Amino acid sequence: MDDVTIRLATPADLPAVAALRWDWLLENGDTAAVTHDEFVTHFVTWARENAATHRCLVLVRGEVVIGMAWLALVPRVPTPQSPSRRSGDVQCVYVVPGERASGLGGRLIDAVVALGGELGLERVTVHSTFRAISAYCRHGFAASPRLLQTYP
Repeated sequence: MDDVTIRLATPADLPAVAALRWDWLLENGDTAAVTHDEFVTHFVTWARENAATHRCLVLVRGEVVIGMAWLALVPRVPTPQSPSRRSGDVQCVYVVPGERASGLGGRLIDAVVALGGELGLERVTVHSTFRAISAYCRHGFAASPRLLQTYP
């Protein structure tokens, strides 16, 4: 694992990150609504347009992107004690199948939480797949009875 690094994605990484997102869809048996090339173009444009609110970390072996994790930054209503507040939401954590079960996903989780700390976020949340819940719990996440959701 010594040749693996985790770092902020660069603009040059975005097509590879888009390809990971595409592979994730196919891996889950879903069907794309656009072609691969159309998706990559759209994804790269979206990532550039949303760079202020979404940070992407990449897991790189040598020069090949083999994983990603996104942190969405969410502004929060100011309080008299804290006029500038933000929280974060972990999104799209993915490691290529051949690199799983080696601790790399956990390293990505730790890195995205550390990024949240560096950015001064109040909290970091995640909406996980059932398969990944235990991994998030091993890396400090816990269920909260105060965090609720609904589907409009």
